[in-house]
Amino acid sequence: MIVEYIRYRIPADRAASFEAAYGRASASLAAASECVDYELSRCVDEPESYILRITWNSAEDHLEGFRGGEHFPPFFAEIKPYVGDIQEMRHYEKTAVRGDGGSVPTLYEWLGGGEALERLTSAFYREVLKDDLLIPLFAGMDPHHPQHVALWLGEVLGGPAAYTEHQGGYRHMVSRHLGRGIREDQRRRWVNLLMDAADEVGLPTDPEFRAAFAGYIEWGTRLAVINSRPGVEAYDAPMPKWNWGGHPPYRG
Repeated sequence: MIVEYIRYRIPADRAASFEAAYGRASASLAAASECVDYELSRCVDEPESYILRITWNSAEDHLEGFRGGEHFPPFFAEIKPYVGDIQEMRHYEKTAVRGDGGSVPTLYEWLGGGEALERLTSAFYREVLKDDLLIPLFAGMDPHHPQHVALWLGEVLGGPAAYTEHQGGYRHMVSRHLGRGIREDQRRRWVNLLMDAADEVGLPTDPEFRAAFAGYIEWGTRLAVINSRPGVEAYDAPMPKWNWGGHPPYRG
């Protein structure tokens, strides 16, 4: 993805009309498949300074797809009076230097850390090994499997990178599902038992946490079904990093 930054200097007497124009123009960005997201910010220290940030799938998607498509004319019609106020308009590539600040706890911290996840997976796999629908998938399960899954969940939900460091990371997780032919009814039972275990061991029940947690479990189990189908080979990908807002589609 490419991030475009456009810096404006707008006199105070034109600020309200400028923001209103971009409010209308944003409808075109929202409708454009080339656009990932956008945000207009106003400087607190110098209120005449604005920065528009637009994330595009690629520079080509912006310069050729969007500008050559149906959504550009109405967008440009709204912002044309302010083109002369642009001070900078450039594309930037994201680097590996990124992360979240400490003002918002990670899901890992919120649920109680590694100890809570070990309680969760222990209670969960106790029931899995008694379930007629799931036991064929887990026959001969490594006795340390619940601990390994706790490490995986911990890393995904914002905790230490212990699964990557000690268990082989994403590629290893994929390899554990190859050829297993997981069915949809088995996936659903897995999800239901895990949610029951979350209640049993006292994971937080606030709607925000449970929605984020359930979102990951749905995403992860559906991917496991895909990876278990015939013909899928081992592959690597970035380790999922789940937060309160979920996880964007992965574009490999």
